[in-house]
Amino acid sequence: MFSKALSLALLVAVNIVSAIDMPTISAVGAKFFFSNGTQYYIKGVAYQLTSLDPLTNATQCTLDAASMADLGANTIRVYHTWTPSTPNSIRQVKALTLEYRILLIFTSLQALPAWNQTQLSAFEEVLDAFQQYDNLAGVFVANEALTFLNGSDTAPFVKAAIRDVKAYRQSKNYRDIPIGYSGADIPSLRPMLQNYLACGSDQADAADFFSLNVYEWCGESSFDGSGYNELVQNATGLQIPIFISETGCRIPKPRTFDDMDSILGPNMDDVFSGAIVYEWIEETNDYGLISYGPTVNDMSNTAALDGYIRTGTPMPVSPDYSNLKSHWATLHPTGVALSAYSASASSLTPIACPSSTVNGWIVDPTQTLPSVGQTIDLAATSTGGLGGSATGNVKPSSTAKKGDAAAMHTGNEVAGMGVGLIGVMLGFLFWL
Repeated sequence: MFSKALSLALLVAVNIVSAIDMPTISAVGAKFFFSNGTQYYIKGVAYQLTSLDPLTNATQCTLDAASMADLGANTIRVYHTWTPSTPNSIRQVKALTLEYRILLIFTSLQALPAWNQTQLSAFEEVLDAFQQYDNLAGVFVANEALTFLNGSDTAPFVKAAIRDVKAYRQSKNYRDIPIGYSGADIPSLRPMLQNYLACGSDQADAADFFSLNVYEWCGESSFDGSGYNELVQNATGLQIPIFISETGCRIPKPRTFDDMDSILGPNMDDVFSGAIVYEWIEETNDYGLISYGPTVNDMSNTAALDGYIRTGTPMPVSPDYSNLKSHWATLHPTGVALSAYSASASSLTPIACPSSTVNGWIVDPTQTLPSVGQTIDLAATSTGGLGGSATGNVKPSSTAKKGDAAAMHTGNEVAGMGVGLIGVMLGFLFWL
């Protein structure tokens, strides 16, 4: 969570039947809809068994998918997956796992904000590979690229990535797969970041959706006491869908997930499109919903990482798993039918671009977005000038992985995070 990152993420919705039989998902106005006209709400879990790719093991994916269906999940987020260099045999396994609804994210990191042809080409190749599946529901081009107030100069690079991936999608005549961003929950940047990514007279440059990793409802709290009411206030009037892409404080224990009643209930379901709980597997950060057995001290055990078994039959962590399951079992928002919403959606206008401020949001709304090959020139202007050649190829980091640490930020819990060259957010969507 504390690295500046650009990423391509693919939201994929998956049924237990063939992907060919599934309705696709699109962003219409401020909501997601299936092609059959019903509204799509996310009930998700973050899924990352190893620092590499959890989708290469079709047997394990099948075991976990069955348990996720029991839990009531309809979406999973995966932080690392297929890269352009992955052998064809692995890609075939990916295709097999896409028989379930999946949400994918592909992420690359660098020390300074940049947007280059190496990144764009990798994103294009991944999009080429997955766009053929009807269960591909959307794409994130970045995850937590902005992590501090003084990092708002990264926002134009995120928006440039959105612009160029959308342009590639259109040039290939792919369906309008929604493309957006997953952001860190930084109150001092809300709602400027969401508004900046959504604003503008040319919506070809704007995000198709926005999401936040939120750790604010911790222990006994409420819609108002947690600050969730402010999330709704900030998002009201946003003309693109918004959802929570990570949630689930682990302190204090036990995890009750009471916030689900607000997110998927009348407090929020008219504005937010659901949430993803962090995370599926129990490991050192103590966020897990399931485990695959007791911890081990045998360093030669290839099935374990950091002492935690990563394969086998998933076993619920008590009472966290059952607490979440009990909430989701009662929460079935139906939203609005597309036929009843489309007229009002067509009248929505882009939200106003935020103005730059001294020692705050420093992005000038009239600033031209970076072109491919540009990096940030921190010495150029107080608003973060642009530099770099037309063929910049800064290589992203590939060493960090999700779930290594947790930290407290302004009194709220935030999970530590890093992602590799091609990370992934996947979302299974079961028809329950």
